[in-house]
Order: sequence, then structure tokens, then C-alpha cells
Amino acid sequence: MATILALFITVPLLGISAIAVLNVLSMLRLGRAPSSPEAPLISVLIPARNEAGVIAQTVRSLLRQEYPHFEVIVLDDNSSDNTAILAQQAAAGDARLQIINGAALPNGWGGKNWACHQLSQAANGDYLLFTDADVQWQDGALRAVVNTLQHSHADLLTVWSTQITETWSERLVVPLMAFVILGYLPHLAVNHTSSTAFAAANGQCMGFRRKAYQRIGGHEAVKREIVEDIRLAQRIKRAGLQLRMADGNRLVTCRMYNGWEAVRNGYAKNIIAGYGSLWGLTAGTLFHWALFLLPALTFVYGLIVQNTPLIQWSAAWLTLGILTRALTAAATHQRAQDALLMPVSVLLMTRIALQAVWWHWHGGPQWKGRTLGTQGATHG
Repeated sequence: MATILALFITVPLLGISAIAVLNVLSMLRLGRAPSSPEAPLISVLIPARNEAGVIAQTVRSLLRQEYPHFEVIVLDDNSSDNTAILAQQAAAGDARLQIINGAALPNGWGGKNWACHQLSQAANGDYLLFTDADVQWQDGALRAVVNTLQHSHADLLTVWSTQITETWSERLVVPLMAFVILGYLPHLAVNHTSSTAFAAANGQCMGFRRKAYQRIGGHEAVKREIVEDIRLAQRIKRAGLQLRMADGNRLVTCRMYNGWEAVRNGYAKNIIAGYGSLWGLTAGTLFHWALFLLPALTFVYGLIVQNTPLIQWSAAWLTLGILTRALTAAATHQRAQDALLMPVSVLLMTRIALQAVWWHWHGGPQWKGRTLGTQGATHG
């Protein structure tokens, strides 16, 4: 039994570590691009619901971009704050910004999906770049995205924003997204195979060729999906089109959540859909307990009972898990030292999973004044 348990922990840890190393070496990264005579019109599309705290900074960061041919369209999704006013003030009369008022949410649609669908109808660009209201664009970022879109021949380019984390809960939970993307998903398979098993995307930054977006049915085709970004990526692959992923590399940044309550609720609203089912979430939680929590417990137990082989195995598992987490953090400009608290991160994710289960059986989560339900979606 002990041998089986050791193999159950050792083999997946070695696999995750190997994938992470390969991904870090091979992943696309945004880089500052030189000027190019080819400058297609880019429509930057922002769904915004109650984003008064961030929308002005986001609009200003976009309108500072030196890319010569783009428009910014903000959809005010029935906000109860002054999101639209602050966006307009931030533009200071810049004609590249357009603000549209969102129509009422129809039955059968998720909030963000409906907002993005309306934005796509208003866009004029050859490329449609969907981005969230809390995403910040550093100097040269838009040109870098367009350059990567063109040179990678992507029909969909998704950018993994560099995450800004400040509180302890943010630092211990948010970088796990990079850990999963780098440790569980071979990027070469994402970029060079047609299998939908290797499809992922980040709704914070998704750039489509307009014809590709229309070919897969746009957001209307995924109107009820909570993880609409992943479903769109899968549809791109099913259509025989090209999906590419790139690291934001400090050019595209985002502070997703501020504090534990926002982290917990933000992840809990999507986590069941991300795992596919409650059973998937349960299995995933137990799997991560085995890989990252059990070694810490057995290490402490080995010290107490002075079991040298148990201490050695547990120390090896802990070290491998922590080093892999540290590698993915360093590669995505996070704090590598936070990897030392990987067991605590797993416990926090367990609390998030419990929140998701509670919501699942009590009508669905509340997010930005809407009830998502078990099938709906809103923006996050």
C-alpha cells in the first residue's frame, strides 16, 4: 500500500514538473515590437459593470498606446455606479473611445457573454480584442499583442496577464492559475494540435481575427457558459483554426481581486464549471490534497515518530512541489517565495471549493448584483 501511495504522489509530481519546465522554455511571451507598416484596425472591447474603481485608469492606459489604428468600445452593462461617466471623463474627448449602453439581459444569456456579443456587433475592426475593465495596458502592450497575433498566425490569441497580487489571500491563490496553465497544460500541444483537450483561454485578454470569431459563432454560441473563454478556445480548435497562448510579460497586467472575500467569491463562481462537475471538483480537490498537503502532514508525522524513510519521501515530495510552484511563479513575475506556503494555498482552494458547492445547492452565486445560477454567467 505504501508503495502504491508513493507512486501515486511521485509520478504526477514528476509529470507536472516536467511539463512546467518545458512550458517555461517554450511559451510565447509578449515583447515590445517595432513599428510595422501593416496596422490593421483593432477593436478593443470592454464589458463593464460597476467598474468605477478601475475604468478610468484602464481607458487612459489604452488611449496612451502608440499603435496607430484602434478603437476602444466600452459597454456599460447597466451599472449602478458612474462607470460610464468616469470612462468618458478619462478619454478627455478622445474620439477613439465609444461608450454604449448595454441592453437588458435576455433569458438564456450570461451577463458577460451578452455584453461581449453586443460589443462585437458595434466593433469595426479587423481584429476583435476582448479585455476586462480591470486589465491595465503598459506602454507598447497593444502593439505587442497585434504583433504576436500576426506573427503567430493566430485566429485566437489569448494572453495570460501578469497578475498583480498584494494581500496574502491574493498571493497564495491567484498565482495558482499560472501554476495550472504551466504545470498541467503542454503549450506545444495547445499551439500545434487540434485536440480540444489542449484548449484554454483567459477572458481577460482574447484577440480574434474577426472572420474566425464569426465562423465559430462568437459569444452567441457560448451564451450560457460560465467558462466562455475556454469554450471559445475549444470551438476555435474544432473549426480547424489556430489557437495561440502568450504570457503578458508585464505588458498586460491585472489585479483580479482585492482581498480574501473577492478572491473566494471570484474563484468559487467559476470553479465547478472549470472542473466540469461537482464530481470533477471533488476528485481535483482530493488529488491536490494528495500531492501538496499530504506530504506536509506525513513529513511532520515522520519527524514525530522518527521514521527516516517517511521523512525522506515526504521531504522529496514537498521540495518538488514547492520548486515547481516557485518556477511557475518566477516565470510569470510572481513572488517565488510564496511557494513555501503551497499547502496553505491548497487549504484556501478547498475553502473556495466548499463555497462553490454551497452556492451550487442554494441557487447559484451572487456576483455584481446578479445571480449566476448553475448554468449562467456574468462578468468577473
